[in-house]
Amino acid sequence: MPVRPAEPLRLALTLAAFGLLAATGCSVTVPDPEYTPPPPLPALEQLKQAPLSDAAGFAAEEDVLAFVTADRNVVCALTSARGGHVNLPYELNNFSDPANRKLDTVPVAHCELAVYPQPEAADIRDNCAGTGLGYLGGVALLTPARASYGECRSGVTGMEAEYGPRGSRDGRIARLPVLPDGGNLERNGLRCSAYNDGVACGNVSGGVAFFVSRNHYELVAEGTKKASTAPTRASKSP
Repeated sequence: MPVRPAEPLRLALTLAAFGLLAATGCSVTVPDPEYTPPPPLPALEQLKQAPLSDAAGFAAEEDVLAFVTADRNVVCALTSARGGHVNLPYELNNFSDPANRKLDTVPVAHCELAVYPQPEAADIRDNCAGTGLGYLGGVALLTPARASYGECRSGVTGMEAEYGPRGSRDGRIARLPVLPDGGNLERNGLRCSAYNDGVACGNVSGGVAFFVSRNHYELVAEGTKKASTAPTRASKSP
């Protein structure tokens, strides 16, 4: 078969490219079809091992760190609470009311989700008596001693209102910085890390933590883990 005039040039260029790779020490990576990536770390191990991020870029208010995940499904704050009042930069709250100043102030981590699973029956901690409200998922709270999932409320979470199916995409949450995958923030002994398509927050020394994502949550206490893979709850319109 005769060689067309362009083929010698093509061959020379190909050989030159391979020569350049060899001279510069570059290599071509070929994916291994048999490689299986390791499973994600358990929540507490992730919080222990992930390097701490610079907290300066996540200061939302005085002594409060806040962030959203890259997929805009989770917003979290490392903040404080007085009784049931949590100081949140993305929701109105009664934390600073004079009547609450007599209450003890404790460090907490608080997260809200736009899409989320329902709480398991064993994790429902309030019967919402007399309020006419239901105990709904989409909110996780960590204190130094305990992790919980769900709350009594009507309607959507604040994160749902901004990033649910009919969310505004324009509000306080939209202005918060993104914590990249693997990022790890710490405040007053509590840590939060974005990983595995969700967020883990925990008290590493106390052995308590939670993990939340679109269709899965875990509550970890004293070396035990309670996990839920309940079906994702259909979001309400804000």
